[in-house]
Amino acid sequence: MEKYRSFDEIQFALKNGESDCRSIVKYYLQNIQTKAHLNAFVEVFAQSALERAALVDEKISQGIAGKLAGMIVGIKDVLNYEGHPSTAGSNILKGYISQFTATAVQRLLNEDAIVIGRLNCDEFGMGSSNEHSAYGKVYQELDLTRVPGGSSGGSAVAVQANLCTVSLGSDTGGSVRQPAAFTGVVGMKPSYSRVSRWGLIAYASSFDTIGVFSSTVKDNALILEIIAGYDEKDSTSSKEEVKPYSKLDFPKRSLKIAVLKEALHAPALQPEIKRNTLEVIEKLKTEGYEVQEVDFPQLKYVLPTYYILTTAEASANLARFDGVKYGYRSPEAQNLEQLYKNSRSEGFGEEVKRRIMLGTFVLSASYYDAYFTKAQKVRRIIRDLTANLLTDFDYLLLPTTPTTAFKFGEHGGDPVAMYLEDLFTVQASVSGVPALSIPNGKDDSGMPIGLQVIANSFKEAELYAFGHYLSTLTLN
Repeated sequence: MEKYRSFDEIQFALKNGESDCRSIVKYYLQNIQTKAHLNAFVEVFAQSALERAALVDEKISQGIAGKLAGMIVGIKDVLNYEGHPSTAGSNILKGYISQFTATAVQRLLNEDAIVIGRLNCDEFGMGSSNEHSAYGKVYQELDLTRVPGGSSGGSAVAVQANLCTVSLGSDTGGSVRQPAAFTGVVGMKPSYSRVSRWGLIAYASSFDTIGVFSSTVKDNALILEIIAGYDEKDSTSSKEEVKPYSKLDFPKRSLKIAVLKEALHAPALQPEIKRNTLEVIEKLKTEGYEVQEVDFPQLKYVLPTYYILTTAEASANLARFDGVKYGYRSPEAQNLEQLYKNSRSEGFGEEVKRRIMLGTFVLSASYYDAYFTKAQKVRRIIRDLTANLLTDFDYLLLPTTPTTAFKFGEHGGDPVAMYLEDLFTVQASVSGVPALSIPNGKDDSGMPIGLQVIANSFKEAELYAFGHYLSTLTLN
């Protein structure tokens, strides 16, 4: 049996003198080495992690250690960590060394967490399969022929394969929840602005959120409790109070839960996912909760709205990578124009270039109003309708993904089919509300199924508590 599947187990070992932080780091380093074929890590910080573990051990002996002493964390390769490379899974940032530490990472370090390495991901967070990384694809531990999901595939597999206790990812349209569902772990996308984006390499700034992967809901809640909150370095971060999420206080009252008909009865929904979702719904009804199917016909507009807006924002954000200031510079350029063109053509991967071109198109003078402006209006409508729904109901319940993990290359020639993998996750992203994916059994091939719960903005405490309760009803 593998050790340290939760922070409670680590704390028990530390308090009872069964282990120390250095030994725990060595345990994970051994796991990483044994499972190197999964390609979850692009770099392991073995030496710095061991050195930091020694410092934390000293603080424990003095009784001054932080809340996360002994917590081993992996960070997605889109988060800056001073003195370490941060490349967003792209050749365009080859050779870049972070000059500062992302706020979310720093807050973990302040509580004596130990960062063990940076994790593989789809380039700049653009992808649903982790097939678009300059470091190669990440492999599912359960089936090496199937994708781990994306873009935070490395972060998901690192927790799935017990290569770290928890990991940080980023979620723009489902990049935490979808891989969490595919790998059978817990994945949380908090409310937009709940966690500072300072130090997160941008994809689409009005959607990007830093999320958390873990084996348990409790560990997930504890990490968000630490990293959430206002940051003066990020003007979009919220001053809303951060509640004690990890208490998991489940209310002793009746709850109203909405199930989206368009998701539950979608033609593309895999039969086993529908079956397992319906089983949980029946259990909730048996427990006395009001569960009601509701119409949300606007669901069909959510995905195109998301892709129009995110590609537009990506086009603007990624313009800064030009081969001049840092990162990859083409050796073939003879003048400034060639330097820009060659560096970007050679440095960016195909999927990133596709989205930059789409975004540039929708932002062009001839199509700005027809696409970008209209998409902004539709986003407002979707956000308002979702908020109204979450005023009438406590939670929305739906599958995390329409299918379980698909095989590598299955959608390689059809980008639209790949984009449809985000069908059920983008509503929370477009609306800016928190969403939690928890495991809900497996399909007939033994691949994990995810169940998604959505709450209203800044209701993370309630969402975690309900998710923790719901995990007692889901299928193992």
